Amino acid sequence: TTTGVMRLKARAKSGKLNFPMLSVNDAQCKHLFDNRYGTGQSTWDAIMHTTNLMVTGKNVVVAGFGLCGRGIAMRAKGLGANVIITEVDAVKALEASMEGYWVMPMHEAAKLGDIFVTATGCSRVIRREHLINMKDGVLLSNAGHFDVEIDKQDLTDLSTKVETRKPSIEGYYLKDGRILNLLAEGRLVNLAAGNGHPAEIMDMSFSIQALCLKYMAENGNTMDKQVYDVPAEIDNMVAKMKLEGMGIQMDTLSDIQKEYLQAW
Repeated sequence: TTTGVMRLKARAKSGKLNFPMLSVNDAQCKHLFDNRYGTGQSTWDAIMHTTNLMVTGKNVVVAGFGLCGRGIAMRAKGLGANVIITEVDAVKALEASMEGYWVMPMHEAAKLGDIFVTATGCSRVIRREHLINMKDGVLLSNAGHFDVEIDKQDLTDLSTKVETRKPSIEGYYLKDGRILNLLAEGRLVNLAAGNGHPAEIMDMSFSIQALCLKYMAENGNTMDKQVYDVPAEIDNMVAKMKLEGMGIQMDTLSDIQKEYLQAW
């Protein structure tokens, strides 16, 4: 995962990585598809199945505009939602704005949102200062990281009681009568309350993993204890196999075109 790779790189920087690692998550045939299209579809599949509520017309707040956040926002927009993005990265915030989404800080989005989906890989993205300003009946969900993106302790501290309203939906009853609904205990909603990614996405991720294992078995003894990018030839092989499996053909460069592109 994205956060898993961050931990590996931190260990390598500290000299505490005990063996070489290939960053499968950073392979193009993994993160461009699994993170974006897989997370985008499976997150909404889980939320809609769990709640049986409409998405169209709702204000959806997506925290984080990485590839997972992009996929979640794209599918929410396709379902007819008004999408708000919160970000800490200026370039990603700008990109989200130019994609047509509202961009604002979480303390402002908290007042407007009907459905919240975190996808940051960080902790306490939604916390007390946000929770106290939310509408009655909001849905809180996480599709990014462990169950720390939504601060459950703050939710508990603000509540007079917690009640299971439906499977995978915990209602936190606030002192003023509002109910904030936490899905899947704040864990990855698409896994804990849904079907996970479609097989037609996971085939690429698993193919990358299998070919990387083969590469490591053949080359690992000569590699340093660092985090390595997946070789481009593995990415290209998986992409070509996927296209072939989908019955899609593409163009190829002629020798003259190759010469032209390489000339100066």
